[in-house]
Amino acid sequence: MTPRFVAGAPGVPAGPYDADVVILALDRAEETEQAIASALAQRGVARHVTVLDQGSHPPALARLARCVAGRGDASLWALAENLGVAGGRNAATALGHGRVIAGLDNDAEFAGPATLAGAVAALDRDPGLGAIGLRIVAYDGGRDDPSSWGYPRALLPRAGGSFGTVTFVGAGHAIRRAAWDAAGGYDPALFFCWEEYDFCLRAIAQGWRIGYRGDLVVRHKVAAERRLAWSGERWFLFVRNRIHIARKWGASWPALVPRIAGYLVKGARAGLLAQTWRAIRAAAAMEPAGAPRPLPVAAADYLRRHDGAYRGSPLRRLRQEVMAPPGGA
Repeated sequence: MTPRFVAGAPGVPAGPYDADVVILALDRAEETEQAIASALAQRGVARHVTVLDQGSHPPALARLARCVAGRGDASLWALAENLGVAGGRNAATALGHGRVIAGLDNDAEFAGPATLAGAVAALDRDPGLGAIGLRIVAYDGGRDDPSSWGYPRALLPRAGGSFGTVTFVGAGHAIRRAAWDAAGGYDPALFFCWEEYDFCLRAIAQGWRIGYRGDLVVRHKVAAERRLAWSGERWFLFVRNRIHIARKWGASWPALVPRIAGYLVKGARAGLLAQTWRAIRAAAAMEPAGAPRPLPVAAADYLRRHDGAYRGSPLRRLRQEVMAPPGGA
């Protein structure tokens, strides 16, 4: 599906530039305007801001058009339907050619004008780093946002520091375009949930590393409007996609029994048992394209060192992940 140009610059700079900032929009015009303003305020880096709308009502789309009207460093595009986070970011990323792709949720803002430059510099300093996750804090108060902590809980005390990891949080991140191209972007079939993890697995399998930078901060506005609630489709996608990703990398159905049992227990405790069963059946119907393959030995070792080592014993994982409310791995 080809995006339709709406306002701003009809194209990105012809020559090299540092970063594309990608923002997906779906109504919530006021918050999206603020996200755009935050991206346009970034200094010390050559960047282009690409806003891709995925079905906003006409008044909201008109407000976003006014944000970028007459600017040469930003553009607004629109799709006729919502492709989800994965498909939408793929489409928006294809509109640019900056050597870094920065993703910013439309309900988030860079904490300062040098955040993007810091992310680009971090990737420039380490050629083996494929992507970095930024620190996501609550917009009000600046505390770490528990709903956006996508790493083992044991690492939470290190939220202000740096560490190697196996994924990043989509609300604020930066990806080296060379790694993006090599890994093939996001899997659009996932729509929403786990698309970053799925991308990172493919990048790690090719030898890239993933990092977390707690000194580079994004402020996130946690709100219910236009979000998929855990009591609805979000839990379905969470379970379906995670099982599908495991199948991609050669996990057999018998090997997945403990994970599936955990999801059934978690779903039952949250009153989401029907959605859990539906997700398991849907995952079975999403058989991976081509023969599933195991992770390379080096990639599997990377996952053990940067994720599994912090998860703890099976009993601890049962208590912290399975018995916790929906929202954890």
